[in-house]
Amino acid sequence: MTSNLSPSKILCVGRNFRAHAAELDHEVPSEPLFFFKPPSSLIGNGEPIRIPDGVGRVDFEGEVAVVVGRRARRLKEEEALSYVEAVLPANDVTARDLQRQDSQWTRAKGFDTFCAVGDPVPFEPEAWEGLVVRARVNGKERQEGRISDLVFTLPFLLSHISHIMTLEPGDLLLTGTPSGVGPIHPGDVVEVEVEGVGVLKNPVQRAEP
Repeated sequence: MTSNLSPSKILCVGRNFRAHAAELDHEVPSEPLFFFKPPSSLIGNGEPIRIPDGVGRVDFEGEVAVVVGRRARRLKEEEALSYVEAVLPANDVTARDLQRQDSQWTRAKGFDTFCAVGDPVPFEPEAWEGLVVRARVNGKERQEGRISDLVFTLPFLLSHISHIMTLEPGDLLLTGTPSGVGPIHPGDVVEVEVEGVGVLKNPVQRAEP
C-alpha cells in the first residue's frame, strides 16, 4: 500500500498538542520540535506493526500526515499550503521506554514498521483546519484531536522546516499526536481515522527472530 510513497525523509513534530505534552509531563516547546523517522520504517494499511524482541512499552500515536508535492525552500507561510499534495492518516509508533532512556529519539522512533500510513488523498486547503484524527485500539476509541488545536500550524511548520532544509516531492510530514497515547501488544489491532480522509488499520505482531 506504500508503493506510491517514496519520501526522501519523514519529518515528525513532537509535542504539538498541549494535552499530549502534558500527559508525558513535558512543556510545550517554544519552537517546533522536529525528529526523523527513516523511510525503512514505512508500512501501509493492513500491514503488521512488528514489536521487536527486547523492547519494552510500544505506543501508538495517531496523527494527520501530509505529502509534499513540489520542491520547497525558504517558503513564506502564506504560500506553504500550495506545496502540499496529499493528506493521509498516520501512526507514529514509538518505543516509549527507549524514548525516555535516550537523549534523542532515533532508536525509539526508527524501528522497521514504526511508521504506518494510510492511502493519500488530494489535499484540500479549505478543509484542513476542520480535520479530526481519532485512534482506536481493538475498536475502543483512545484518541481524538482537532487540527485546529495544533500548537504550530501547518503553514508555520512547512515554512520553518523549509528554512532549515529543502523539502523534496514525496516527503512526509507528521503533524503531531493528541493526548491518549498508550501501549499496544501483539494481537491488538490499531486504527487511525482522519474524518473525510480515510482509515488506517494495522494488526500488531511480535517481530520475527
